[in-house]
Amino acid sequence: MRAGSTPVLRSPGSSPAARLLTAPIGHCSAGSGLKRTSRVRPFKAGHAAWELRLSHWSGPVARLDVWLDWSYGGRWQHLFGRLSYRGHPVHGFTTTPTGDPLDSYGRVLYLDTLDSAYGTGWRRENGFVARRPYGTFCYGFVPHRIPTGETLPPGTGRRYRLATSGPGVTPDVSWEGDALGDYDSGSTLDREHEARMNELQQLIASGSDSCHS
Repeated sequence: MRAGSTPVLRSPGSSPAARLLTAPIGHCSAGSGLKRTSRVRPFKAGHAAWELRLSHWSGPVARLDVWLDWSYGGRWQHLFGRLSYRGHPVHGFTTTPTGDPLDSYGRVLYLDTLDSAYGTGWRRENGFVARRPYGTFCYGFVPHRIPTGETLPPGTGRRYRLATSGPGVTPDVSWEGDALGDYDSGSTLDREHEARMNELQQLIASGSDSCHS
């Protein structure tokens, strides 16, 4: 991302109705500056606080690789991937029991779903961290409980997008892609795709906690 461009910004709030408000608070002669960001309808206490984001960047940005497949024998849609910067994994070293980073290295990835059981448009599905030692992650679209105690249905949608803060002061990065749809055990294409993705996941995540396949 070159100077003067604007990085992708996503709301870290996890409510299905979460959205993001930004307001520029300063600029430099190159058209850069900071944006003050307020998170609306927060997922948990503290998520409504203002925060500052870079509005341009001239160096390398983090790389977010994402692949889609299914889990539990094809019952649920599933995604996995890795977060890296200049060829090195990006991850933290310790989290709370609920997965919040406890150091400055950890990065939470925020997952949104389009036209899902939560309603039309983009809605927040969940957030999770990239793992040691390779910056890998995985997520299954299964029923899950949020901090309010409410159990949400699988957030399966037409498209998904994933966003996270870059390491250090580098910009946010994001990915977006079409959902796979339901798994068809009678489809040779689906079976071959699932086999390839299971093999790839084992390859990139060797040494990390295993994911359901």
